Amino acid sequence: MKAATGAEPLRLNRYLAIRGLASRRAADQLIAAGRVRVNGAPGVPGARVDPSSDTVTVDGHPVPAPVAQRTLMLNKPAGVVSTRRDPQRRATVFDLVDDATGLFCVGRLDASSRGLLLLTSDGELSLRLTHPRYEVEKIYLAAIRGHASARALRAMVAGVTLDDGVAAARSAVAAGSTASGDVVELVMTEGRRREVRRLFAALGLIVVDLQRVAIGGLRLGRLHEGHARPLTVPERARLYQSAGLQPPR
Repeated sequence: MKAATGAEPLRLNRYLAIRGLASRRAADQLIAAGRVRVNGAPGVPGARVDPSSDTVTVDGHPVPAPVAQRTLMLNKPAGVVSTRRDPQRRATVFDLVDDATGLFCVGRLDASSRGLLLLTSDGELSLRLTHPRYEVEKIYLAAIRGHASARALRAMVAGVTLDDGVAAARSAVAAGSTASGDVVELVMTEGRRREVRRLFAALGLIVVDLQRVAIGGLRLGRLHEGHARPLTVPERARLYQSAGLQPPR
């Protein structure tokens, strides 16, 4: 139902995501923490707001006007963290971008991992690419110490019980070797905390280098490590299609 002003009411978390404050999942956390107020009252999960008449604040500051939706691909180096600010004062992925206004990370890569990371101002895109129910594929190359047996590769696909539930790869195949051991190409549709490393560790395998090379229909390609760039029009179309969305005009 439309609000009295004629504007389409939006869920509060989606409204915050559209305004570039955070992904919808992170917006839910802001609301739960009591940091969001609507017309002076505490925001409630699931509440709807009228963008043309309701006043929404976060930490006492008015929510900014909608930002132009944009998405960058970044080749994250190891040692750089996927946060806006780091208490340990390590370099962050946003330090690698000329203009990070309104951008947030689509999921994360842990500090030791490298490769493809997306920065976006589109909260709905971020949710679709990271939530497991949408099953968007992410491809990793994991260099391990020693040998990954055929039995271990089958176990990764069948599923391995971790401390936060079962983790399973869509596929796991041998993809070469290094001086220290095998390289495994892993296709995942989830992105839990250090999930790939924990999956290998549960099978007695130690990952010495982990690189993400693809998300949905988007591949890292020849982008140099430590560099970021906007998506091309075809790349953006493929990425949004993989998330089941229409790209913004």
